[in-house]
Amino acid sequence: MAPVSFWGGPITYFQWAARHKPAIFWSFVVGSLGPVAVLTVPPIRARFGDGPRNQIPLTYPIPTGPRQKLASTYDD
Repeated sequence: MAPVSFWGGPITYFQWAARHKPAIFWSFVVGSLGPVAVLTVPPIRARFGDGPRNQIPLTYPIPTGPRQKLASTYDD
């Protein structure tokens, strides 16, 4: 059977592709979920109370007290 043209009947083409070319069909299905998730996930996360993340520190915090002497001769 020749592949059904896409513009002639999208539902028929999707059914044919799901049976005869499942890897291509499901890759399009999963790939189309990305733009949908960009629009739907942030409001859902906000509804559950998931706020913005803390910024990742770029430096190590410096201690405020004096430096302690070590028992060995190595300073580190």
